[in-house]
Amino acid sequence: MTNTEPAKKMKSILSSPDNDLREEEKTEEDFFAGIPREDAKVKETPKLAPSAPEKTAVPKKLSPSQKEERSGQEKFLRALWTMASMISMMVNIVVVAVLIGLYQNYTILKIPESVGVDTPKDLLQGLYDNFQLMDTAHITTNITVEDTIPVQFDLDLKQQTNVVLSDDVTINGAYVTIDTALFDINAPATVVLPSGVSLPIILDLVVPVDKEVPVKLNVPVDIALEETDLHTPFVGLQDVVKPLYCLVSPDAKSKGGEAICP
Repeated sequence: MTNTEPAKKMKSILSSPDNDLREEEKTEEDFFAGIPREDAKVKETPKLAPSAPEKTAVPKKLSPSQKEERSGQEKFLRALWTMASMISMMVNIVVVAVLIGLYQNYTILKIPESVGVDTPKDLLQGLYDNFQLMDTAHITTNITVEDTIPVQFDLDLKQQTNVVLSDDVTINGAYVTIDTALFDINAPATVVLPSGVSLPIILDLVVPVDKEVPVKLNVPVDIALEETDLHTPFVGLQDVVKPLYCLVSPDAKSKGGEAICP
């Protein structure tokens, strides 16, 4: 053990970087330094330590809660995708069915002979003319009134009339004057007026009237629609149809012969 330690120390001193530098300086100054010597030892190149293998990224382990959350999201997305696919399929089926139905109806549909090229013009003209006629129309009718009307008033009677006696009437204490050629009577007496005698009298009295009188009569009615609230909607309907009517018939005229289109 003791003999080998000095040798190791000598080798470490000789292999130090200072000695290497000195040797390099000598070789540069000495011309014969490049010639190999017999006793020179071949300087061994130091072996590099093997490089450690590169570390590969190791995926982090997920916790159970994160795994459950990720699985829940995946389930939700799969369910959403399935539902969207089903809805899209149903919509496509409905659209295809509608197109098939329209195609069948189109092949079966027959245009009536009454429908022609002038049908749009005639339709708009009919609408405009009828709206104009409705605005100038009158409602004429008879309204039957049947009702009872309460009547309350005082009736003043001042007139002369004749009264017929229904029974014999006895007048006591009458003063009778009879003047004839044979005798004269001027004395009180009792007079009896037989039934059926007509007596002239003067009426002067107030008669109260309180009674319900039945009424039944026909009242004629004539209402001009252009003077009512219906005038505004009728004119509005004419204004709505007017642009289309003027588009298909620029020379259109009203019932009165006036030009409709400006």
